[in-house]
Amino acid sequence: MDNDNDIAGNPLAIPHLLPPPPAHPTTVAQFAGLAGALAADRACWEPLVRYDAVSRWYHRLRTGPGYEVWLLSWVPGQGSGRHDHGDSSGVCTVLRGALTEDAGGRGARVLTPGSLRVFAPGYVHEVVNVSLEPAVSLHIYFPGLTQMRMHPRSEAAPMSRDVLAC
Repeated sequence: MDNDNDIAGNPLAIPHLLPPPPAHPTTVAQFAGLAGALAADRACWEPLVRYDAVSRWYHRLRTGPGYEVWLLSWVPGQGSGRHDHGDSSGVCTVLRGALTEDAGGRGARVLTPGSLRVFAPGYVHEVVNVSLEPAVSLHIYFPGLTQMRMHPRSEAAPMSRDVLAC
């Protein structure tokens, strides 16, 4: 006998006793991995992108048990308004261009392709395209997005290119 597997047999040879592999993400790390995989798969999202000068364009790219994946485009000057996502957690990443996220007292940050943001239920923020180029982003909400509560801005100065430029 070379090892203990020879005594009990190879457990991998009995697939019905193994736990089934997860069919869909269930952890924050798995959702972040899904966001990265979809971002890298340009053929799945790039042909769908549209730009709308009147309002942000969005498209539900995928759904799964308890989650949704949304593709959004932002022309210069478009923003989300100050909001939260209700009971949903989320992961978002920028696919093209740059977006600026303002999370109130936590300050503003510029998100570029490859940037990944993870947020918990009730996280209040505002996202704006303050650049001169269009942007595209991918958002995963779990559970699926059922509400987007708007919050009034404080008396602080509005977001502008001068204030947020890096």
